[in-house]
Amino acid sequence: MKKRSFSGICSFVAVTLMALILTLTTTVGCKEKSTSEGARTVTITDMAGRQVNIGIPVSRVAAIGPGALRLVCYTGAAEKVVGVEAMEKQWGTGRPYILAYPQLLDLPVIGQGGPDSSPDPEALLNAGPEVIFAAYLLDASKANELQEKTGIPVVVLSYGQLGTFDEELMESIRLIGEITGNRERGDEVINYIRNCQEDLNQRTSRIPADRKPSVYAGGIGMKGAHGIESTQAKFPPFMAINARNVVDEAGIKGWSVMIDKEQLLKWDPDVLFIDESGLKLVLEDYAKNPGFYNSLKAVRNGKVYGYLPYNYYTTNVDTAIGDAYFMGSVLYPEAFMDVDPKAKADEIYAFLLGVALYEKMTSDFGGFKQLNLSAL
Repeated sequence: MKKRSFSGICSFVAVTLMALILTLTTTVGCKEKSTSEGARTVTITDMAGRQVNIGIPVSRVAAIGPGALRLVCYTGAAEKVVGVEAMEKQWGTGRPYILAYPQLLDLPVIGQGGPDSSPDPEALLNAGPEVIFAAYLLDASKANELQEKTGIPVVVLSYGQLGTFDEELMESIRLIGEITGNRERGDEVINYIRNCQEDLNQRTSRIPADRKPSVYAGGIGMKGAHGIESTQAKFPPFMAINARNVVDEAGIKGWSVMIDKEQLLKWDPDVLFIDESGLKLVLEDYAKNPGFYNSLKAVRNGKVYGYLPYNYYTTNVDTAIGDAYFMGSVLYPEAFMDVDPKAKADEIYAFLLGVALYEKMTSDFGGFKQLNLSAL
């Protein structure tokens, strides 16, 4: 009788201790429980507001939709990727994350890819990821549908409206870091991007408006190359350096804006920046109508500059930040006297992707430079 009573007490104590351990196991930003094998199961809230149960850290990941694979690479999880979209293999330029990790192109295809495509559940199942990261491709209902079809947790990511420095981008990086076991690396990436943002702002925010030249960015790529008429309101590199974007001063809004060329003559900005993905089209237009371009004081005064395109399968954050430093050095040379834009670009690439890529990007597009439209 005593023996049975002692055994019952031991069982009660063991059960109580187990319950206490499970109750105390927590993690920042996630609801978590421990499994018998020591792995962790967490409930995360993704960028579509969905709660997703997932065992972490994962060792096999898939990334679908514009920008998802890039963020996985930033967080140091490229070696965990088990397949890539066909679109990644079709483009040869413009994506530093592929330049840094060319081995990704040897992986199986997990779907067509692109902002207007549908996921391929069968290809994803064949690749066998433990999580599917999706950006710009799925809303909550479509993410739930894909998760039900595959039985694989789907985590929706977002770059937000501002792309380069948006809080939704930072939260997406946090999620990837947490899920892949690279949380420390994720925090490092977020801090680095934030430090660049703060540095750019501190250099430019106190410059009086009357000492700031007016600026315009043309030839901006958006789902393809465009000419001088293609521009953007709230252009992230301009926003980062507090530039006087004539588009914003005119009250125009829109992520992708096509203006009338006559409007550019009316604005007549002090400085022109041309996205080098659209430079060929600008030069072709110049050859047909040099009088239009030579009517712009920026052209007459030699204030036309080329910059590296960063919209390739959505925002290449690394290139966009490098562009901001280059543009800042052009517009406010005194504030950027200690900055070599080319060296800064290499620093950014090296930190986010582990490789200095400015020279490769320059060989593909032209790099940071002054442009003489009549001589090109």
